[in-house]
Amino acid sequence: MEYRRLGRTALRVSPLCVGTMNFGPLTSEADAGVIMDRALEHGINFFDTANRYGGERGPGTTEEIIGRWFAQGGQRREKVVLATKVFGPMSPWPNDGGLSARHIRDACEASLRRLQTDRIDLYQMHHVDRSAPWDEIWQAMEKLVEQGKVLYVGSSNFAGWHIVQANESAARRHFLGLVSEQSLYNLAARTVELEVLPACRSYGVGVIPWSPLAGGTLGGAPRGEPVGRRKSLQPRYESLRPQLEKWEKFCAELGEEPAAVALAWLLHQREVTAPIVGPRTLEQLEGASLRAVDLHLADDALRTLDAIFPGPGRAPEAYAW
Repeated sequence: MEYRRLGRTALRVSPLCVGTMNFGPLTSEADAGVIMDRALEHGINFFDTANRYGGERGPGTTEEIIGRWFAQGGQRREKVVLATKVFGPMSPWPNDGGLSARHIRDACEASLRRLQTDRIDLYQMHHVDRSAPWDEIWQAMEKLVEQGKVLYVGSSNFAGWHIVQANESAARRHFLGLVSEQSLYNLAARTVELEVLPACRSYGVGVIPWSPLAGGTLGGAPRGEPVGRRKSLQPRYESLRPQLEKWEKFCAELGEEPAAVALAWLLHQREVTAPIVGPRTLEQLEGASLRAVDLHLADDALRTLDAIFPGPGRAPEAYAW
């Protein structure tokens, strides 16, 4: 496994990040443990979760599953670069969500308890909080860093100008600021190329794409068979049918699975640190995901993919003269 620096930091992470949102709602705790163990065996050291994950079992469930896995020992915690998130409401009470200094502190303490660890390697703001001043946010994050409870701070779902605001404010406080941004990014959703990716490149912020397969749409077309769990993807698939038919034909010509090509394309984007793969099963982890790490796409292949799924262009020329 060839590790990459997380943004401008010296921290080294695997080129794939294990997303854990399915752990609890769709993947049993036992199966989740097997997936995480096997990820470490393959050299994948970057795991992502959030305090809100848990589905119908309730917020915090996924962190608790990971915490019990850490508690098994075997240097599991020491080997993992652990990322979790703060923002979403954890209860109906008014201060149990958002990015107030109070909630950041309380949410961090609660995540540490559930995860059964003394630190969070990457603490990510799950969304921008337009009501929270940056000085308040950074004051809270600085305290957590000072206490050793958080090592690095990242963002998720930020616009380009939010990344600029955040890091300029942090610089005025002589604080490291954002080192990563977790964004929706895949061949079929390239809006971040307009301004988010340029901002990340300028500030040395690593990009961690979520939904790299567009919710499964880029993983292979249903081809008319009973869609089962893919039923929710059918409208998206139909809207992209002409592109997806070309896409799957091209992947077949390459002799590669569509999911592997989609992930490999992201790994060829210079701002990207590690796409998040969210395996429900061990097979999903060990198939196309691992193949993508070793898959080199030639320049002509990258041009073909750009022709099938054109990007939005550069800002401001994409929407101005």
